[in-house]
Amino acid sequence: MDFKRYLRKIKNNEEKSKHTPEVVEEIEQNVVEEVEPKITEKIDVDMKKTLNFVDPKKDPHEYLKRYLKETKYKDWFNRNYPNHTIYDAVGLSISDYLSMKRELFPESAVNNEQELNQDEKTVSTNLKPTLTRETKTSFDEFVDERILVSHNAFGNKEMKVKILEVSDEIAPLASKFGDRIKINKIIVTIKHLKSQEIEEGEFDIESIERELTEKRHYTSTNRWVPTSDIKNGYVTNSRHTTLISDAVALDYITF
Repeated sequence: MDFKRYLRKIKNNEEKSKHTPEVVEEIEQNVVEEVEPKITEKIDVDMKKTLNFVDPKKDPHEYLKRYLKETKYKDWFNRNYPNHTIYDAVGLSISDYLSMKRELFPESAVNNEQELNQDEKTVSTNLKPTLTRETKTSFDEFVDERILVSHNAFGNKEMKVKILEVSDEIAPLASKFGDRIKINKIIVTIKHLKSQEIEEGEFDIESIERELTEKRHYTSTNRWVPTSDIKNGYVTNSRHTTLISDAVALDYITF
C-alpha cells in the first residue's frame, strides 16, 4: 500500500475543511446585503404619496377646507384631477374629509334629517282615500258577499238564500239564545260554476216541514235564525243547511 499517497490525501481533505467556513461567511454576508434593500423598499411603498400641487410644509386639512368652501377651487381640482379625490390627493382619508365637512357645515346633518322626515310624511299621506264624494253605505252597513254564499261538497255549485216571509211568533228563551226570527218562506238561488247556469226557486219551508213530519214522522229543520245572521235580507252561509234540510230530504233541492 502506498502510505505517502494516503497521507497526501488526508492533508488535502484537511485543507478543504479549513476553507469551508470562509465560504459560509461570504454567503451570509451576501444574504444580509441582499435583504437590507428589500426592507427599505417596503417602507417606501407604505408611505402615502401626494400630488404635485400639494405643499408638504402646509397642513393638508387646509386643502380640504378650501375644496369645501370655494366652488372655483373645487371645479379646478375636479377638472385637472378627475381620477383622484381631494383627500387622497393631499394624503388624508375619507373619514378626515367627512369630519371636516361636519365641522364646516354642521347644519347639513340637520337638513338631511328634515328631508328624511318630510319623505316619511309624504309616504304616509299617500294613504288618503282617492274618493271625495259621499258614499251610499257606511262601513258598518257593508256586507262581504262571501259570507252569504255557500258551496256544495264537490265545489261546483254556489247557493244564496234570501228571506221572503217571516213568522209573527215571539222567540222563546230570548234571554238565553238572543233575538231570533222564525222564517216561513225563502228564495234559493243556485249557480252552476262550470256552465254559469243559474236556478232560482221559492220554497215554503213551513209547509215542507209539516209534509216531512207527516211522511217521515220527524223533521230536522230549524227555522229560527238569529238576527245577527241576517244581512240585507239574506241569510249567512252558516244557516243554509238548517233551512233547506227538509227540502233536500224530500228531493225538492239537489245541492
